Amino acid sequence: MTAPLLRGIALGKRFGLDTALRDASIELASGETVAVRGASGSGKSTLMHCLAGITVPDHGEVHFDGSRVDRMGAPERAALRRRAFGFVFQFGELIPELTATANVMLPLLFDGTPRPEATERARHWLARVGMEPSRAKRPTELSGGQRQRVAIAQALVHEPRILFADEPTGALDSLAGEQVMELIARESSDRGMAVLLVTHDARVAAYAEREINIVDGRCGAPAAVAQ
Repeated sequence: MTAPLLRGIALGKRFGLDTALRDASIELASGETVAVRGASGSGKSTLMHCLAGITVPDHGEVHFDGSRVDRMGAPERAALRRRAFGFVFQFGELIPELTATANVMLPLLFDGTPRPEATERARHWLARVGMEPSRAKRPTELSGGQRQRVAIAQALVHEPRILFADEPTGALDSLAGEQVMELIARESSDRGMAVLLVTHDARVAAYAEREINIVDGRCGAPAAVAQ
């Protein structure tokens, strides 16, 4: 049996007097899409942050491809996020002063990619998500769905092994949200990329092979999602 690509074991995290995670465990295989569902404040975003090395858990273990993420120092975790992980958030997190191309280039430039190569790769990914004609526009000149497509191109430009998507359709109408999820599903299928979806929306969770519910910081038993 193939070992999971990403694994969180008995993760716990507190913020002051509030307990965000309580012995939460989860596994994600290469090419698999898993949805983590829960109400606001249930701990689902904290779980994602611990798995992605953004936050260090108070206890428990995070394993990625044979390495202990929770034991890495901050620079090593930052390098891992730049090279192996991609992120899509609810509001895109784009820099409003930069063009679509410049926004998509940023992860490559931060990791030392020469500017000509970064520009070429950014335009390639903008074309893949249907945004190449808008490459010179700034986020304020784009619709919500278009901004999220640029954010997906930015998340995938370095071809990550895992995409972490935190409420990726939360700020979109139903049609734009469906288009964004179909785009994520296509890229996952084409590239064998694992996807961790954090959502409260059953329509978004339906794009996953498995769904895990989190309540009060605890992960419930995983269940297959009806396709």
